[in-house]
Amino acid sequence: MLLLLPGGAADAGMYAGTTADLAARYTTVSLDPRGLSRSRLHRPLAEGEEHEVSVWSEDARRVLDAVAPEEEAYVLGCSSGAIVALDLLARHPDRLRRVVAHEPPLLDLLPDPAPHRALFAGVRELLRTDGLAAAVARFTEGLGEERPDPAADPPTAGETAGEAEPPPALREMAPRMHANMPLFLEHVLCPFSSSPPNVDALRPVAHKLVPAVGRASREQEALHGPAGRLAATLGIDLAEFPGGHLGAVETPTAFAAHLIEVLEGEGG
Repeated sequence: MLLLLPGGAADAGMYAGTTADLAARYTTVSLDPRGLSRSRLHRPLAEGEEHEVSVWSEDARRVLDAVAPEEEAYVLGCSSGAIVALDLLARHPDRLRRVVAHEPPLLDLLPDPAPHRALFAGVRELLRTDGLAAAVARFTEGLGEERPDPAADPPTAGETAGEAEPPPALREMAPRMHANMPLFLEHVLCPFSSSPPNVDALRPVAHKLVPAVGRASREQEALHGPAGRLAATLGIDLAEFPGGHLGAVETPTAFAAHLIEVLEGEGG
């Protein structure tokens, strides 16, 4: 089984473009993270109330127990989902066979986390004072631009670059993702990015872990940098994937193909 943990304000639909290729090899399972999309909270969160990585990690473990209780699972987590995947491996290594953590924005692993801590805190404050559009614009600007990836999926017959039609499930996620953004920026972004990984727990199971980055996000330090530093700390290889921070969405065919190689221990 392959558990796919979405990141940011995305839900299970994030991986819609990859699942057809992945399902040829694995039983794929994903989820809407707690409070996002179809995963409803019993009550609204108050301003300043924060989601906890450990709670989301236990949610993922419960999914594993429900779907494949006797099986060691593969896991892919992207962005904040990668932070959850790392916590899941630290807490329940016996349940996992191999974990790919793609660009976890773990600011404590950066040489100087202060500028990005200030950026994320400023985005949250801007959400409170000026609204969602202003906060998203500041967030996007602060992270910087990706560089084009020459390995991105080529257009199919009749399409031009950049005009490929996304799968219906991905299109259907777009309004849900927009609705999720306030919760993500207010309650997830700052606490998750400030939660250091449990390196002591990860070290003895580092052979199960593959930190990963996107080729197109090398200039985005908060997204690209932490995975490399985690790999160096644990003495393991860093995998480089097609696309950027959203490679699973933007270059799904190439991303899925490389993921299969990495999960089977053949790619890096």
